[in-house]
Amino acid sequence: MEILTVKNLNFTYPLCQEKAIRNLSFSIQKGEFIVLCGATGSGKSTLLNMLKPELTPVGEKTGEIFLKGKPVEQLSEAESAMTIGYVMQKPEQQIVTDKVWHELAFGLENMHLSQNTIARRVAEMASYFGIGGWYEKNTSELSGGQKQLLNLASVMTMQPELLILDEPTAQLDPIAASDFLTVIKRLNQDLGLTIILTEHRLEEAIPLCDRLIIMQNGEILTIQPPRQAVQEIQDKPDLLTAFPSAVRIFSELHHSGFCPLTVKEGRIFLEQHYQNQEHTLPERSCQDSDIPALEFHDVYFRYERHSPDILRGMNLTVYQQEIFCILGENGSGKSTSLKCAANLLKIYSGKIQIFQKNLKSYHANTLYQNCLALLPQDVQTVFLKNTVRKELEAAGTELSLLPFDTEKLLDRHPYDLSGGEQQLAALARVLAAKPKLLLLDEPTKGIDAASKQKMIQVLRQLRESGMTIIAVTHDVEFAAECADHCALFFHGRIAAVDTPKKFFSENSFYTTAVSRMTHGIFRNAVTVQDAVTLCRKNKKAEETNL
Repeated sequence: MEILTVKNLNFTYPLCQEKAIRNLSFSIQKGEFIVLCGATGSGKSTLLNMLKPELTPVGEKTGEIFLKGKPVEQLSEAESAMTIGYVMQKPEQQIVTDKVWHELAFGLENMHLSQNTIARRVAEMASYFGIGGWYEKNTSELSGGQKQLLNLASVMTMQPELLILDEPTAQLDPIAASDFLTVIKRLNQDLGLTIILTEHRLEEAIPLCDRLIIMQNGEILTIQPPRQAVQEIQDKPDLLTAFPSAVRIFSELHHSGFCPLTVKEGRIFLEQHYQNQEHTLPERSCQDSDIPALEFHDVYFRYERHSPDILRGMNLTVYQQEIFCILGENGSGKSTSLKCAANLLKIYSGKIQIFQKNLKSYHANTLYQNCLALLPQDVQTVFLKNTVRKELEAAGTELSLLPFDTEKLLDRHPYDLSGGEQQLAALARVLAAKPKLLLLDEPTKGIDAASKQKMIQVLRQLRESGMTIIAVTHDVEFAAECADHCALFFHGRIAAVDTPKKFFSENSFYTTAVSRMTHGIFRNAVTVQDAVTLCRKNKKAEETNL
């Protein structure tokens, strides 16, 4: 039975010449788990918003969308609220009350259900999602993972028939993201709930789905079960880059037949086709400096006098001209440490030094003049003008000195750019300060795999030019590929620092899919290219003779 039908759908935003959505026609069966993917700007979020009447963007629309045979425009507000659940990318944008228990009940109260019904549904969902331990907490006290789980639970109290999720794990750490996706699959299996999920983190999402919808330039490129979809994009490397590591290794090695999707399947594939006589790769060479760029010495910080410490005796040294990535769970203090380093938050004990000079010694704005710059997690807060050109001119950016091209972005409003384009435009504006130390908070959040590769190239160029870069990130693949050193942040302090190969190959959860897949086969493969290189050195005799 079809629950959702889209016929000849087109959409164009105001003042835009090109369509954001082009001639989309497809249907989704009741109980299906659909993953929607594609490059940033391909039309995914626009499509999802059009499926929820209250979120339909302003613009020119043609074509039809039916929910159980009824045009979505004809759904009453109550029908839409009770039938179509929607979870957004940013947890904070969806939370509307100050208490966890009230957030769970809020939607039901607006539907004027009885107190008995509300109490029963809230209790059931709080138990199902394991919220009982923080049921009485203020929503402001929750970690990012807890906030997103609360959003999902609040939507599920409405008992929707269709659940739409727009990059729900974008701000979650690897463990929280994995747990969240597991919960989504449970809802699909336990309740027969129809799910449409859009994600850039496809490593775990693709193996969960029944069908994959791949979009490109506003059109559907393919809509197939995952393995068939993989076969159809073999000649499109930009799209293939976003797929699970097992798929990319399989493709890079030019195998045919059964394509592995999961870590388990990838491991079986490697064991069947490759030996492990050469199982170790040399560390990537990097020119270590012995001059510190940033130092934390026994630093303590708390937001309020009587609140718990967020930074608890933190010690850290980052040396000049390196890319240093900090990973750790939501709420552990990573972003707080960057804000303290940028002097946006004042520590109450300890010492922070920037280029061997005490932070307190930087008077007025001298810290931000050819010294330090911070690119925040929400890059939209950087923009003040109505075109990228005006933003860069106001900042005094010298376009000819940028390590990337912004020509195509200059006459567009910053808010109209895709996620990856916004990151690059904001970075261009920040670089106008000509910093020697660049702090990045989640620089790959919400951007597609191709844009991530471009970001890595840019950061490497900046490092080669003499810049020191410190990035807080949940993106383990990004850190494994571009960092010189990685650190694990835990309980308000740095727990460990190592090179990427040592750091990720010795971790079980804060690690890459490749590391988990090759553990016990290869010693320190942490990226797809690492695995491909070792596979080529260890091909079995029968494979060589094929």
